[in-house]
Amino acid sequence: MTLSVSRRNFMAGGATLLSLSALGSSAFAQDTRLRLLWWGSQPRADRTNKVSELYKAKNPGTSITGEYLGWGDYWPRLATQVAGKNAPDVIQMDYRYIVEYARRGALAPLDSYMPSKLNLGDFDKAQIEGGSVDGHLYGVSLGANSAATMLSKTAFEEAGIDLPTKATTWEEFGKMAAELTKAGKRKGMFGMADGSGGEPLFENYLRQRGKALYTADAKIGFGVEEASEWFDMWNKFRESGACVPPDIQALDKNDIETNTLTLGKSAAGFAHSNQFVAYQQMNKDKLTLANHMRVTKDSKGGHYRKPSMFFSVSAQSKVVDQAVDYVNFFVMNPDAALALGVERGIPESAAMREVVAAKLDAVGKVPLEYVSGLGDLAGKLPPPPPAGAGEGELTLRNISEQVGFGQLTAADGAKQLVDELTRILARG
Repeated sequence: MTLSVSRRNFMAGGATLLSLSALGSSAFAQDTRLRLLWWGSQPRADRTNKVSELYKAKNPGTSITGEYLGWGDYWPRLATQVAGKNAPDVIQMDYRYIVEYARRGALAPLDSYMPSKLNLGDFDKAQIEGGSVDGHLYGVSLGANSAATMLSKTAFEEAGIDLPTKATTWEEFGKMAAELTKAGKRKGMFGMADGSGGEPLFENYLRQRGKALYTADAKIGFGVEEASEWFDMWNKFRESGACVPPDIQALDKNDIETNTLTLGKSAAGFAHSNQFVAYQQMNKDKLTLANHMRVTKDSKGGHYRKPSMFFSVSAQSKVVDQAVDYVNFFVMNPDAALALGVERGIPESAAMREVVAAKLDAVGKVPLEYVSGLGDLAGKLPPPPPAGAGEGELTLRNISEQVGFGQLTAADGAKQLVDELTRILARG
């Protein structure tokens, strides 16, 4: 679940950008307090807190308060804090929201700190551009990832079913998942989660069809036909028993803990590659990653390598200088890189990638090899989602659930989705 940020609440009282000055050579003042806010699971919190401890050890007198929430609770909390002029100094930001927050003056531009205090010289240019809005840098990418299908190798092996390959189509995977369900090796386990409400999965499907979720000029990039075929495909998966029924899918609150894979309700789920480490930590089965299935055998892949998330600095912060220093430490310090591993994605810094790759265990190597091995499945990074994209994600989830429960037909759900997304984008 996500929540859009209304202009009225977001801009309550107005938001004024702080002027940014370059850092001097003197040490930071004693007793500096930094507040961080991020979404994620307990494993992410453990790694983040470890980096904060490393930073404090090198910066005596600095105190750091960190808070984390699940994805669905995170965005309402952040919107409330920004509107109440109580935003954290360092904000974990998503590609879906960065344009909206930057244009409304909630984030501090970071250009003046580069390269002297924010050293991103060995980042891929595309990833720096991904954190830029209107020619200014507002977000530092914390890692690269791609959408992925999360598979229980254990469950597939128990059922005697081969894992999907890079060439597997949705039709073929639906049959494989239905066979796993019918095998009945585990009571109450289905072949896969119901991914009809998953925005990254739907976007992947659209890209394979030559369409897009959103266009560069903030318009909807698909039509009723594509959406109807999408919902109809998932109706067929439900009918065949390939995916979990709607009442079980409704247990998924869009986080790792409640994903049907983690709950033991499905042998496959849909997530992002950087989440693999946390998924494996929470699952007894041996897991692996696969690409999203192809629409047809000759379909081009719908994947892309994207910033998993950013760290942004609040324009309201009274300690912007040290917040920037913390972000630089987070992405460029070797000890921090080792603490973080690939839980937030493959490090953007080439030097930090080498540091991490040399120390990765077998679990950590899975997402690294997955992202680097996408090959022709990976295409160009799409433009940043427009304002309202967060509300659009929630709309897709809500309508897909109504289709799943039979409250809407696939065709009616598709029309409603297109109409509602068009209205949301029209508001700007």
